[in-house]
Amino acid sequence: MERYEQQNAGQDLGAAARTGAEAAKGGMNDLAEKGQEAASKLSSALNTAKTRIQESTTAGARATDRVIRDHPYESIGIAFGVGVLIGVLINRK
Repeated sequence: MERYEQQNAGQDLGAAARTGAEAAKGGMNDLAEKGQEAASKLSSALNTAKTRIQESTTAGARATDRVIRDHPYESIGIAFGVGVLIGVLINRK
C-alpha cells in the first residue's frame, strides 16, 4: 500500500512539474509576443518622428536659403558680425 502511494506521489509530482513547465512556456510566449508588439509600436513611433524631423529640417533649410538669396549682402554682414563676436568671446581672458 505504501509503495503504491509513493508511486502515485511520484506520478503526481511529475505531472505537476510538466504542468508548471507548460505554464512557464505559455507565459514566456505571451511575454515574447508583448515584447514584439512593444518593439513594433516603438519602431513605428521612431519612424514617424524621423519623418517629421526630416520635413521640418528641410522646410527650415529652404526658408533659410530663400532669405539668403533674397538678401545676400545682409547675410554676409550678419555672418561676419557673428564670427567677430565669437572670436572676441573666445579670446577673452
